[in-house]
Amino acid sequence: MRLINQKPSHSKALVLGLMPFLLIVLMYVFASNARLQENEDDKLLPSFSHMVDTMEKSALTPSKRSGEVIFINDTLSSLKRLGIGVVISALLGLIISIPLGLIPLVRAGFSPFIAAFSMVPPIAILPILFIIFGMGEVAKVALIVIGVTPLIVRDLQHRVEEFSKEQLIKAQTLGASTWTLVIRIILPQMFPRLLDSVRLTLGTAWIFLISSEAIAATEGLGYRIFLVRRYLAMDMILPYVIWITLLAFLADFLLKKFTCKLFPWYENKDKA
Repeated sequence: MRLINQKPSHSKALVLGLMPFLLIVLMYVFASNARLQENEDDKLLPSFSHMVDTMEKSALTPSKRSGEVIFINDTLSSLKRLGIGVVISALLGLIISIPLGLIPLVRAGFSPFIAAFSMVPPIAILPILFIIFGMGEVAKVALIVIGVTPLIVRDLQHRVEEFSKEQLIKAQTLGASTWTLVIRIILPQMFPRLLDSVRLTLGTAWIFLISSEAIAATEGLGYRIFLVRRYLAMDMILPYVIWITLLAFLADFLLKKFTCKLFPWYENKDKA
């Protein structure tokens, strides 16, 4: 049997999927032990036990002054900014992409602008956002929206353009107006595609969030990482990076499961 036709079982696929992660962990443990044997005070590759101790003392222990847990506050602050930014981006992406993909006149007028706007590096305009909106939460959310929305718009626009022309023509033959086409045909089929697009842009949204928090914030995962970097505190930076990765993976997983649960026909179509 050719290699291209060999499909792993569920258990084998699980093992194969875990192998790269285990390999990275083993490589890190080996490198960390080697460096710590040469220098017990080495900060570049701290041991896992040292990272756990540092996180427990510095991030997971309630503050004696306020009683707050730094790690929880940082996580909630970042997730709040990310959630608001992604939801706004998704709504704008859906509203803008449908007329762009469905109506030729709108596409001819605005598609080049959207394409050009999507090429502007959002990080480059972050100082402008801080000048306009100040150093508060609005600028951080705005950066996510400006960076993610064009990506969602362009992806969903192509999805709308791929709709069956025969289906749209038949609906118009039966008397459907443009508004009816949008409400009865386009929107129901666009919701699962929107969730897919959000999943694909989550990593980009995290980049913009961490960047904005690193420049101007008093709490948040990105703020904490850039705060302790001056002390070369890898024993705190690495756990935060791992935690951000786990949060991103969990969000992607939940969105996928939510899409499959709410739109089973979309899952079956992709498997077909």
